[in-house]
Amino acid sequence: MAEKVPTNSKAVISLTLGILSIFLPLIGLLLAVIGIVVSYIAMKEIKKSNEDGRGFAIAGLTCSIVGVVIQLFFVLIAVLSFFVVPFSSSF
Repeated sequence: MAEKVPTNSKAVISLTLGILSIFLPLIGLLLAVIGIVVSYIAMKEIKKSNEDGRGFAIAGLTCSIVGVVIQLFFVLIAVLSFFVVPFSSSF
């Protein structure tokens, strides 16, 4: 019977951070950046130690990149709406 190879925990963490970065509006950008870094570390560890979890690491990287794009889009919309909306002193 073949031994069960452990799954890399950093790969699972990167996937979790990537998913959270998509759905959490205020801290999503920070979570996405951390998720990208952790997924790269996980992929290096997986290649070196021959652990399972490469799919988790790739999915975490993908979700983190999507999270960065979504969060930057929201920041861009917020900044543009701040400058586009005219200020009026009378209500």
